[in-house]
Amino acid sequence: AEFRSHIDGSKRFFSPERVMQIERNLGADVIMQFDHVIPGQSQMSAARDASERSLRWLDRCRVEFERLERESVSDAERRPAQALFPIVQGGIHAELRREAARAIRGAGEWVGYGIGGLSVGESKPDMYAMLDVVEPELPSDRPRYLMGVGFPEDLIEGVRRGVDLFDCVAPTRMGRNGTAFTSEGRLNIKRQEHKTDPRPMDPACDCAACRRFSRAYIRHLYISDEILGLRLLSLHNVHFLLSLMRQARLAILEQRFESWSSDWLFRLSSRASSMQ
Repeated sequence: AEFRSHIDGSKRFFSPERVMQIERNLGADVIMQFDHVIPGQSQMSAARDASERSLRWLDRCRVEFERLERESVSDAERRPAQALFPIVQGGIHAELRREAARAIRGAGEWVGYGIGGLSVGESKPDMYAMLDVVEPELPSDRPRYLMGVGFPEDLIEGVRRGVDLFDCVAPTRMGRNGTAFTSEGRLNIKRQEHKTDPRPMDPACDCAACRRFSRAYIRHLYISDEILGLRLLSLHNVHFLLSLMRQARLAILEQRFESWSSDWLFRLSSRASSMQ
């Protein structure tokens, strides 16, 4: 993949091998293969082309990853172990998702598995349907990582379908745009009704922003273009998602996840529109 730098316009080139070298140098605990992501509503032919290309790139990533691992044996004390995750592609096409998952499993043992190419323009029902398809195709004793998904309802629906790990820009992007996740849906801090509201963004939240500041003050910061407002909203949103997943973990351990998740999804869906 050749592209131009957004900083100086210079040409850059990514190959599976180069990506492995970069990720190795970054020192991340979990690194991802180089894959081809396409828009969520892509037709079968485009989705198959991208998925098959991702599988070919996975083979090259693994070869380079293992070479780098061998070369670093003498440097083991300074270079922490890393795990390479493959990524299941296939768009919104069940057949392709199954083929990709089975091909990846057939390629050998993996520490964990990424599920990519979702939340990129397809509908939420389509995303959930693809998670349903992939769930029985991946080992239940290995972590499953849903890439680029981070809205509260999507995390809960993902956990329902066997997902363990998530990442997304949503909590900070929404914060920068004046929106807070709350236990009763999304809160638009820019609304006039919050101008003199002494309540915290979410009375059920124990983050530093909710413990110390009112909706009125955070709205004032945001309207005044004070960077602290964006930081407090982002801090709250990240804290909210972490807290939500702690609750999900506890509900699973206590064998009440179905009732807990149904209650959360009902509240989020029924109150979200009224709080925007």
